Amino acid sequence: MSVHLLLSAGRGPRECTWALAELVRRLETEAAAAGLRTERVATGPGNRSVVVRIDGQAGDFANAWTGTLCWQAPSPYRPGHGRKNWYVTSQPCSLDVPHTVFREDDVDVVATRTGGPGGQHRNKASTAVRATHRPSGLVVVVDTERQFGLNRRIALRLLRDRLASGDAAAERAAVTARWRVHDGLVRGDPVRVERPVATASDRRGTRPPRPARGR
Repeated sequence: MSVHLLLSAGRGPRECTWALAELVRRLETEAAAAGLRTERVATGPGNRSVVVRIDGQAGDFANAWTGTLCWQAPSPYRPGHGRKNWYVTSQPCSLDVPHTVFREDDVDVVATRTGGPGGQHRNKASTAVRATHRPSGLVVVVDTERQFGLNRRIALRLLRDRLASGDAAAERAAVTARWRVHDGLVRGDPVRVERPVATASDRRGTRPPRPARGR
């Protein structure tokens, strides 16, 4: 089972983009420790967003990384700046929008009668077509031609076009939903607060000086 997480710095300052990169690395490290595989499958403009796919039994892990995330560290760009909390949002997203495969075997075509130009001859001959695409429930009725075969051909083409149009609309909706994540960043009340890991050199640098020996 795979889960996609979209992590975004939203419209925050460039420190949030830096925090995003640090948090993604931390997520990848923890996922590897939990036996999960990760891959960055998409990156937004200016590296302000990343989509990470997590493979394996990733449900609980992804839930723990869903919501507002905080990277707590001094700004690397503005020394002495008082702010140390930089926020990123992380939300599940869908990249794989299903597309409908059109097969004529999935369409029920029946002859029907409709009113309109053509008079009684066309109605008696039942040249109109009612076509139903069973998987989607989409129905079209075509009576523009005097021949059943021509109307059937038109009906199948209309069904194919409308299904393709529906798939394109679903694709646009998925893109719009991903963009809304960028504007949904809530600063404060994070579900996780992460900090840089102190290195050995950092720890050596923070040791108190040895007292001077008396002469």
